[in-house]
Amino acid sequence: MPSFKIDTSTAVVFVATAPAPKMKNKRTGEVATDSETGANMMTVGLLISDEGEGNLYQVSVPQTGVPEGLTPGMPVSVVGLKARDWENEFNGEKRHGIAFRAVAITVGV
Repeated sequence: MPSFKIDTSTAVVFVATAPAPKMKNKRTGEVATDSETGANMMTVGLLISDEGEGNLYQVSVPQTGVPEGLTPGMPVSVVGLKARDWENEFNGEKRHGIAFRAVAITVGV
């Protein structure tokens, strides 16, 4: 499925939840990996505020693009943020949504 770039150049971005491993299979504890580099993937909650509106996004980032010490409330910048729609079937029920992925997160604005 195609992905779409998200421009955060005028936005204020804060860490909402600290980075955690992105699970590929929660039952087995298998961590998701980047298909291109093989790096483990992390999930970071980001509060992105722009033009008077703020939203919380769960963003997947390769572990190599997540700096040490990210904590809630810390101002950050997002490099290469993209959105992609997804659809799966879980236990006979169709589910869909939008997945967010970034190349890296940098500390500061």
